[in-house]
Amino acid sequence: MAQTKTAAPSTRLDAELARRLLAQMSLIRRFEEKAAEMYALGKIGGFLHLYIGQEAVAVGAMSTLRPDDYAISSYREHGHCLAKGSDTRRVMAELFGRRDGLSKGKGGSMHLFDKSVNFLGGHAIVGAHLPLAAGAAFAIKYQGGDQVVLCFFGDGAVPEGEFHESLNLAALWKLPVLFICENNRYAMGTSIERALAQTEIWRFAENYGIRGETVDGMDVLAVRDSVGRAVERTRRERRPAFIEARTYRFRGHSMRDPAGAVYRTRDEVEREKQRDPIQTFSERCLRDGVLGEADMRIIEKAANETVEEAVAFAEASPEPPADWLLTDVYKD
Repeated sequence: MAQTKTAAPSTRLDAELARRLLAQMSLIRRFEEKAAEMYALGKIGGFLHLYIGQEAVAVGAMSTLRPDDYAISSYREHGHCLAKGSDTRRVMAELFGRRDGLSKGKGGSMHLFDKSVNFLGGHAIVGAHLPLAAGAAFAIKYQGGDQVVLCFFGDGAVPEGEFHESLNLAALWKLPVLFICENNRYAMGTSIERALAQTEIWRFAENYGIRGETVDGMDVLAVRDSVGRAVERTRRERRPAFIEARTYRFRGHSMRDPAGAVYRTRDEVEREKQRDPIQTFSERCLRDGVLGEADMRIIEKAANETVEEAVAFAEASPEPPADWLLTDVYKD
């Protein structure tokens, strides 16, 4: 069963929920902005893929989970990791390659793992983590649990074989996994019109008998509603589900492509920024009277302070010793 439309947001927005959602999106935005600054200063090496513009997807989706549910993502995973509840300081330390990072400084930006919050990692190979999500869901089913797995990936993973294999097995074995495609329209730098014969990505779910739908990925409440319904069904029915969240990244694919200006126009980017998920949600909160200007200032100040503390923690953390190269490695 598949459908193209989702119902209008039904979440009752009160002050507590509004603060929580806005605070998480603001924290992720400030974290990513600071990460870009630190990269420019040479304090973060390797690759860095920023989540700026897509915050509503991670925050809205994660807000529907229980602590014992699981999440797994691709390499644009800072937002997912933070939204799942990871320590901001340890996430930043991992980006710095320091020993107090989530992966002891060995993984960097693309490989954040946090067992303590059931975050099963960021994965650098496009599409490679989808079978892992299916495997985690199989383990839940095998052990008789009622947790669900949220699997985040981008539109660039859709043409990969692992995408189709994972959906097929999840449907065949009735696994409790929710596939969430964050369609930002360009993958690494190729528009979906040039990469996919079927550009309505949610329709791929139909081929495997999986319920699929779309949602406005720039609207945190719409994401929360859509994912919340899917999580509830998946937990109850032990069947997979599929959501295409239509979103947009304001920066380029990575810091090697900071503006993404080669394959999209400046006018398009500026137009999409008018749908900034943080700005539009803030305006709704003010309009509905659930938060005031003072609340906004408090939330922004807290995000700034948390990120500054994270940078100080990362800079104070020592680099991993050389002999750690031989630890946590499978070998004879």
